Amino acid sequence: MVSIDLNCDLGESFGSYQMGNDSLILPLITSANIACGFHAGDPSVMRQTVESAILHNVGIGAHPGLPDLQGFGRRELAISPQEAHDLVVYQIGALQAVAKSCGTSVGHVKAHGALYNMAVKSAELAEAIVSAVKACDSKLIIVGLAGSAWVDAAEKFEMRIAQEVFADRRYEEDGSLTPRSRPDALIEDQQEAVEHVIQMVRDGMVTTRQGTSRPIQADTICIHGDGAHALDFAQAIRERFLKEGIAIEGL
Repeated sequence: MVSIDLNCDLGESFGSYQMGNDSLILPLITSANIACGFHAGDPSVMRQTVESAILHNVGIGAHPGLPDLQGFGRRELAISPQEAHDLVVYQIGALQAVAKSCGTSVGHVKAHGALYNMAVKSAELAEAIVSAVKACDSKLIIVGLAGSAWVDAAEKFEMRIAQEVFADRRYEEDGSLTPRSRPDALIEDQQEAVEHVIQMVRDGMVTTRQGTSRPIQADTICIHGDGAHALDFAQAIRERFLKEGIAIEGL
């Protein structure tokens, strides 16, 4: 039987600023990527999100990003591999402490936004981040873009990796995500998103923005928690998986 993990970026509120539909999405997913305070989140939000994930039996993952609250971690910063290593260790460590205080532990790590995409393009940066994850806990699972430098870096450092695909993002012919600067980067039609996901999970193929098809491995699907249609997409995808006989299982 084909099985898939559903992950979502959560805990991205900050102080009095509320982001996403965490309480409604948590019952629909199997893995939560929790912001660690650099691009979003704060200590209280981190704790609350961990507690909610425990309540819904959802796997807990660290979601380290660039130190850019105003830009929500989606603007590239000129950081060195060593700086990337250090900021990832710092953020994983913070969530590990929060998780421990709640009686649980962190199971996976997924970089956020620009940090994630910079590592897709740079093997050196991907290796710095993966080495940071391994330094924190060699049992952690890396979540990274399918077929990218993330996969090579995880293999180099003998770390487990879950190859990630995106329900609400279009792909380029080289397998990268269509840049958010393009007006057609996001998939906003629910039916299109569902068919897009089914093709990747069931058929192992993705149709690019240019109209070509390329192979892709899907171990986990990302549904962006701050997306306007995140809740509807999550519900529709789950319903279609049930009809297709695709099991939804955590990492």
